[in-house]
Amino acid sequence: MREFNIKKYDQNDYNSWNDFVAKAKNATFLFHRDFMEYHKDRFDDFSLLVFENEKLKAILPANKKGNSVFSHQGLTYGGLVFSTKLKAEKAEEILDAVLFFLKENKVETFHYKPIPSFYFLNGNQEMDFFLFKRNAVLERKEMNLVVDLKSPLHISKSKMKHFRRIENLDLDIVEEQEFQPFWKNVLEPRLLEKFNAKPVHTCEEITFLKQRFPEKIKQYSVCQNDEIIAGITIFETENVVKSQYGATSEKGEKVRALDFLFINLIHKYKRKGKHFFDMGIVNSVNEKDYNAGLLQQKEELGCTVYNQDFYKIDLNK
Repeated sequence: MREFNIKKYDQNDYNSWNDFVAKAKNATFLFHRDFMEYHKDRFDDFSLLVFENEKLKAILPANKKGNSVFSHQGLTYGGLVFSTKLKAEKAEEILDAVLFFLKENKVETFHYKPIPSFYFLNGNQEMDFFLFKRNAVLERKEMNLVVDLKSPLHISKSKMKHFRRIENLDLDIVEEQEFQPFWKNVLEPRLLEKFNAKPVHTCEEITFLKQRFPEKIKQYSVCQNDEIIAGITIFETENVVKSQYGATSEKGEKVRALDFLFINLIHKYKRKGKHFFDMGIVNSVNEKDYNAGLLQQKEELGCTVYNQDFYKIDLNK
């Protein structure tokens, strides 16, 4: 096995880490340190850099909790991130080097959540096989509902019927620079009312992230008579647009304003040449179950299921 030098990330690595993310074969802006560190007070960072002959070959966004290391719990996805031309055989050797480093640091379990394969045109699944070889346990699965924008759209007839009716209701779609109107008037009250929940990001946090990544994070709202009745917060990567938050007021619900916005955005990003529109998961609180109504709603918008897998390796075996 080749010799790799592995070190924990510290602030001195800020530039080299971000430069690597910008050129990596399987990274998105979520791995930039400015994104990762907006909530650094909530996590004990255990991110790693992997060098071969003093050249950075891979990074692992990660955090530690007790005797376990997670490919970062504060991110939607994670896993090892590799340099552009790195081949699968070396990726396997890097995985072994990382596992050895974790054992040396008294880590007992390693939790790994790779980025869904549809984020990268050349795939991102070699690590699944290498994890299987090392007796990783499939700990959890999530169903991501995704529209393939490269193929003909399959929005249901009923959705399109309502869409054509809604088009005549004098609704305006606005790309906003401020998040507060949507957060305070629609998203937060509706999440509290329907699910007794809060958004993962506070309004201040999403505003901070927008300032750092103005071309990657966007807010689209539906207005009727200057009142916001629905909105979707978008995270854009090279090939994928992800609906990070979507919500509608009671008034918006009556006119199906959220469907109206989704359908417009699906067509918008198809014209822009994006490959996939990720509408997020439909899993319920019980990780082995799902929200049937939400699944149907997203399928009617043209989504199909792409699984996201979560692995666990017992390092004591």
